Parts: sequence; structure tokens; C-alpha cells
Amino acid sequence: MAKPIALAADHGGFELKEAVRAHLDGAGIPYIDFGTHSTDSVDYPDMALPACEAVVSGQCDKALLFCGTGVGISMAANKVKGIRACCCSDSFSCEYTRRHNDANALCMGGRVVGPGLACQLVDLFLSTPFEGGRHTRRIEKLMALEQR
Repeated sequence: MAKPIALAADHGGFELKEAVRAHLDGAGIPYIDFGTHSTDSVDYPDMALPACEAVVSGQCDKALLFCGTGVGISMAANKVKGIRACCCSDSFSCEYTRRHNDANALCMGGRVVGPGLACQLVDLFLSTPFEGGRHTRRIEKLMALEQR
């Protein structure tokens, strides 16, 4: 069985997370929802951390993270050693961040991306493999920055 996907959002991304969660349910894709579970105000760093830790530990395969713009939660996620988070609102960036950057966390904004596009981006992110090859050297250099 495939490892679950980690989901997390702050209040600004809650509704988009819920739309993506329903999409994952419909596709039979397992996930762990780390919250938030309402539109009550919460801080995006607090929401990103447990989902990202689940990815780094191997409990989850990848993370789908949501806030108002996708930017704040991506900044928080990228502070977690081992996370390569991308904030995407278009299919080209979403596809190539998997192909070339081996991103393991997709971040989107509930005030930027509609639910239909978000579900398309999620499908693309989860189905696109990392190409490896020349990109592996670059990922190794990127990850070495965490040791500085």
C-alpha cells in the first residue's frame, strides 16, 4: 500500500484543503490530515511543521500544504530539514518542480488557486516522477545547504 500524503493548512487555506481532501477521497489516495479543521485563525508555521515532519520521517510520501497565498506555508515548510517545498499555481511549474527539483511538498493559496485547478495540480504533482540524472547533482547541492 502506498504511503499516505500529509495535508495541512492554516485558516486561509482550509477550504482549499477540504476540496483537495475530497478529491483524494474520490481517487482513493490515502492521506493524513494534520489540520486545521476550521476557519478559526491559526499560524501557518504551526500547521506546516507536523506535516513536513511526517514526510521527513517517512510516515508520509509527500505533503500538500495550504495557506492564503501558499507563500507563507512554503517558507515555513522549507525551514524543515529535508523538505523541498514549492508554491505553485500553474501546471508547468508544478510538473517541473517534481521532474527537476524533486519537490516533496506542494503549497497552494486558497485565495489564489481555485479548487478545480488545485485538484489538477495535486494530480500532476503526485504522478510526476523525479527525472534524476543531471538534476540529482543539483538536488544534492541544494540539500547540502542545510548543513551550513
